[in-house]
Amino acid sequence: MVNRRLLTVTAVALVVAGVFAMSSLFIVDQVEEALVLRFGEVREVIPNPGLKMKWPFIENVIFYDNRLLDFEPPPEEVIVSDQKRLVVDTYTRYRITDPLLFFQTVNTEIAVRARLNAMVNGSLRRVLGNVTLSALLSHERPTIMKQIRDEVSDQGKGFGIDVIDVRIRRADLPEENSQAIFARMVSERQQQAAQYRGEGAEAAQTVRANADRERTIIVAEAQRSAQRVRGDGDAESIRIYADAFGQDKEFFAFYRSMQAYRDALNGRSTSFVLTPGSGFFRFFEQPGAATGGGTPPAARAGSP
Repeated sequence: MVNRRLLTVTAVALVVAGVFAMSSLFIVDQVEEALVLRFGEVREVIPNPGLKMKWPFIENVIFYDNRLLDFEPPPEEVIVSDQKRLVVDTYTRYRITDPLLFFQTVNTEIAVRARLNAMVNGSLRRVLGNVTLSALLSHERPTIMKQIRDEVSDQGKGFGIDVIDVRIRRADLPEENSQAIFARMVSERQQQAAQYRGEGAEAAQTVRANADRERTIIVAEAQRSAQRVRGDGDAESIRIYADAFGQDKEFFAFYRSMQAYRDALNGRSTSFVLTPGSGFFRFFEQPGAATGGGTPPAARAGSP
């Protein structure tokens, strides 16, 4: 009976000790910092990792991430100094450096993100309101982003955070402005294309006209040269014929008659209508009748 009571007391003591240990001990990870609160008041700041102890039931622990954190606010529409509207997309990197001040001012990461959103947007409007669009899109952009980061970092120190970087990821024109600019660019390109086509057509017409003029000149010169060569050839031919005719008139008459026969009698059914005294077929007549005016046998037959 005594042993049973002792075992029961021991078991209860062990359970109480286990519950006490579970409520008293906690682990701080190496990527975290912790605050020990007693009835809502900060009793201790624990910056180092390890196994830690607190009073059970009357103290609780809040953990904060000490790594580099990212915050991406929604894109904001701002107006730069040359009155152009831009939709600016940014992101921010920050770290919780003072957990106690962070707890006392914003308490949670959700709250600090809302504060960061307001700080980044305010600084963005102030800085970009003093620069032009061309400066934002030039080599001056890193200087502009550094100015925004410095402003946000100074404000963030009051919340126990260190703003490491603020970057402008994109800076675009609003959708309606983009469509209008795109339409204007299309119109300008169409006008430029029409101008180029007109200039090309004019140049092509000039080239064609010059080519036609040169062709006409070349053809005229060629025809003139051909006529001159043909005239020289005809003159030379007449001269040769005249010389040949003067050397042997009878043979020349015979030769010319043979050529005429060859040209005239080259068909199958060639007919001739000749007068009785025609001398065309005189070389087919009987000897001694070439000059007698007799009718050749072929002419009398009515066919060659």
